[in-house]
Amino acid sequence: MTVSFYLLNYSMSGAKTSGFVPVFAALVGNMSIAVMKWLGFFASGSGSMFSEAVHSVADVINQLLLMVGIRRSKRPSSEEYPYGYGNERFFWATISACSIFFVGAGVTVYRGVQTLFSTETVHIDPVIFIILAVSFVTEAGTFLLALKELRKADPKKDLAYVLENGDPTTIAVLYEDGVALLGVAVAFVGIFLTYVTGKTYWDAVGSIVIGVLLGIMAVILINKNRLFLLRKSIPEEIAEKVIGILESDPAIEKVIDFKTGILDVGVYHIKCEVEFNGSALMRLMYRTRVLQSEYVGIKDDYDEFLRFCVNYADRMPRMIGNRIDDVERRIMEEIPEVRHIDIEVN
Repeated sequence: MTVSFYLLNYSMSGAKTSGFVPVFAALVGNMSIAVMKWLGFFASGSGSMFSEAVHSVADVINQLLLMVGIRRSKRPSSEEYPYGYGNERFFWATISACSIFFVGAGVTVYRGVQTLFSTETVHIDPVIFIILAVSFVTEAGTFLLALKELRKADPKKDLAYVLENGDPTTIAVLYEDGVALLGVAVAFVGIFLTYVTGKTYWDAVGSIVIGVLLGIMAVILINKNRLFLLRKSIPEEIAEKVIGILESDPAIEKVIDFKTGILDVGVYHIKCEVEFNGSALMRLMYRTRVLQSEYVGIKDDYDEFLRFCVNYADRMPRMIGNRIDDVERRIMEEIPEVRHIDIEVN
């Protein structure tokens, strides 16, 4: 409970970090559920109840790791890490998914196989069904909370888009609680059939099924975070919007070598090269009558003409730089998620 009070204080102190609320809620819920499931297992010896208890312990470990990732990812950028520490979130989420695979799936499948060939008697007490019912309600609550957080981030997008591009820590909680709901249902069926028939293999099969479900979920989460660690590209529609803003500037003729990457949840990096339209820049200078006044001042004076050429060569890069600054400012205003832009002149 010390951990819970610490996290609660952290939450109430104003730490507005993406994914914190659903992860914290899932952590508190799973800590309570884990205690109940272990009591149910020790009272019955049920393999399915053991799998569910290990499942909840794995979820608690997972959520603690996710909390570490969320907090470390919010450290400010430094000279050594100029783009910040956003990838920490994905790294710790990957570690947590691996723990689910080896601790959750591995242990529960092993226990299920062991129970399948065991001659020990499983003692089913009706209180086990009450524990499973309470677990189901708690998991359903945190599942709906995680779903609400994801939908709130992109209310106009469909669920498939949200699951593809949403906060991986919140998605991890959503998947975990979704599998937890399935696991409770499987455990209920397995234990109930064992209770009715007296055949312990139903309980063992339930344990194995729960382990397989955990393994599948862990592989999905590992792959999702792997993509982010490899610097996954930003959503295609946002990339197209950025290119549209660039190409709408009359001074930019063409966008080439356009690359993007997700640094953290809601933090995008854009890198590209552009070809400038020289005539558009000249028209800008004509509109301000710069060239006309210069021509009048240096007419028939070669030395003045040379000085003009030097000044012109110095002025043009500054003008290009100002145009790039204006475009970058416009992109950041229209798409706040874009925090870092590197535009090079081809």
